Amino acid sequence: MSKDSSQSSAKLATALNRLAAARAGRARPATGFVSQPEPRTIGSFARGRQLIQGNFLFSGFLVEGPGVSIWDLPMPDPSFEEALQGFSWLDDLAAVGDREARLRAQDWVFGWITRFGRGKGLGWTPDLTGCRLIRWINHAILILNGRSSADSDLFFRALGQQTIFLSSRWKSTAPGLPRFEALTGLIYAGLALTGMEHYADPAIKALTRECATRIDADGAIATRNPQDLLEVLTLLNWACEALEAAGRTPPGEILDAISRIAPTLRALRHSDGGLARFHGGGRGLEGRLDAALSATGVRGVRREPMAMGFSRMQGGRSSLIIDTAPPPQGLASANGHASTLAFELTSGRRPLIVNCGSGAHFGRDWARAGRATASHSTLSIYGYSSSRLGPERLFGRAPRAFLDKVPQNVWARHDDSSDNGMLYGHDGYVETHGMTHIRELNLSTDGRELTGRDTLGAMTPADITRFDQIFEREGLRGIPFDIRFHLHPDCDATLDMGGHAVSVALRSGEIWVFRHDGVGELTLEPSVYLEKGRIRPRPALQIVLSARVLDRACQIDWTFSQARDNPTAIDAP
Repeated sequence: MSKDSSQSSAKLATALNRLAAARAGRARPATGFVSQPEPRTIGSFARGRQLIQGNFLFSGFLVEGPGVSIWDLPMPDPSFEEALQGFSWLDDLAAVGDREARLRAQDWVFGWITRFGRGKGLGWTPDLTGCRLIRWINHAILILNGRSSADSDLFFRALGQQTIFLSSRWKSTAPGLPRFEALTGLIYAGLALTGMEHYADPAIKALTRECATRIDADGAIATRNPQDLLEVLTLLNWACEALEAAGRTPPGEILDAISRIAPTLRALRHSDGGLARFHGGGRGLEGRLDAALSATGVRGVRREPMAMGFSRMQGGRSSLIIDTAPPPQGLASANGHASTLAFELTSGRRPLIVNCGSGAHFGRDWARAGRATASHSTLSIYGYSSSRLGPERLFGRAPRAFLDKVPQNVWARHDDSSDNGMLYGHDGYVETHGMTHIRELNLSTDGRELTGRDTLGAMTPADITRFDQIFEREGLRGIPFDIRFHLHPDCDATLDMGGHAVSVALRSGEIWVFRHDGVGELTLEPSVYLEKGRIRPRPALQIVLSARVLDRACQIDWTFSQARDNPTAIDAP
C-alpha cells in the first residue's frame, strides 16, 4: 500500500468516526447505571500527585501547566494527545482520591464532554473510546460525587453516545490489542448502563471470536509483544469480572483464552517480576502483571521450552529469556524489532543484561534506533540488522515502518554436548553476506554463570559464494561484526586495564565478570535504556566484542560469571 493511499484510508476512517459520533449524539442516551460500578483499574499515587501539581508526563513528553486544564495544554505530539484521550490518568487521580484529585477528575471529564463530545478530536477512535468508557464507568462515583443532576444527565448522555459509537465502529479497529480495547469497553457499557443492554450480547460474541482467532493455542498473539499480551489478559479479566458482576457466566472461549495466556506470561516474566522487553513492550505497569495473573485463578506454568517464540532458562535466582523466532509479520510488525537471538539476563531482583527497549515514546528517530539489532543484546554485522525496516506507511494515527526482510529460518534445540545448553540460529544475514548466526547458551543450575558461544559463518556452497563476493568487495578486509551486551542503567561496569574482562556491579552487591576467549576486541561503550514514563532515554553502558570474519567463519566464546569472593549480596530495593 502506497503512502498516499494509506493517508487517504486514514482520512476516510477519521471522517467515518466523526460521522458515527455525530449520529450517536442524536440517539437515545443512557439513563443511569444498572448497578453501582466498582473500580478495577490500577493507578499510581505518585503520578496522581504529579497531575495535581500540574506536571503532565505522557508519551515521553513533560508539559508543565500548574492550574491549567488538561485540555488547554500545548500538544507536543499526537501520541501525547492520544494518551490524554484514553483517560488512563483517571486511575492515577483515583489512586490519590482526595478532594483535590476529585475536583481535577471532574473538571477534566466534563471539560472533555464540552470540548469533544460532539465527535471532535483524536479521541473518537474505537480503541481510545473503549479505554475511555472503562475508566469513566470504573470511576463514576469519583466523577459524579457532589455534582448536580444536570451534570449527571450530561455524563450519562456522553456515555451513551460513546457506547453507540463503539457499536457501529469497533470493526474498523486494527485486529489485536486495539480491538480488544474497543470490545471490552463496549461490553462494560452494555452491562453497566441502563438503556444500553442490547449492545452487550453482540459485543460478547465478537470478543469470543477475537479470542479464538487472535490468541493461538499456545496463548500467543501476533505482535509477540509481552506487554501487549499482558494488556489483552487484563482486558479479558475485566470483561469476565463485569459479566460475573451482572450475574452472567463468561463464555468458555474467553475463559479458555485466559487459561492459555496466563502460563505464557509467567514464562515471559523475569525473576524480578518484570516482563521481558521485546518487540515494543516494556516491563509492564507496577502491579499490573501480578494482579492480572492472580485474577485468572490459573496456577499452571508452561512445560514447553518455548513461549510466544521466546525460550526461557532458569538457574537458581537467575532468569534468561531469548528471542528464538522470526519477528512479527504483516501488520503485526509495525512495532516489531530486529531482535532475533537477543537475550535478557536478570539476577534475583536486579536486571543485568537488557535490550535498549522501545523508543516510540521519544520520537521517530529513537523509535527506529530502538528497533535495530544493534540496540539488542546479540550479534550484528556492522551497519546491518538481522531484520530490515521497509518504508514508513500510515497505520492507525501515525506513520509506522513495517519490518520488510526478516530471517526465514530461526531454530532452537537442545545442545547435545551440554546438559543444560541450548543451540540457536538464524539466517537473517544470508541474503546480504552469506552468513548464518549460531548462538550457544548455557546457564548453570545455580544461576551464577552463563557461558556463550557466537558463530558467524557461511554454511552452504551458495552461502560461501555470496561470502566470497562480499569479501572481495570489501578488499579482503573481512566482514566486521559486533556482539553487544547492553547493561541495565543501574549497573556499574569497569573494563580492566588489559582490556580482557569487564566487572559489573549490581545494586544488590553482586559482582559479575565478563570474559572472552581473546578473539576480537573488547570495549565498554555508551548505551541507552529506553523506558516508558520517562522524559528522556536513560544513559547506560554496553559491553561490545568486535571482530571480523576472515575465513568464512568466526567463533567467539565468552562467559558471564558471578564473582565467588564478593561479599554476601543484600538485594535491597
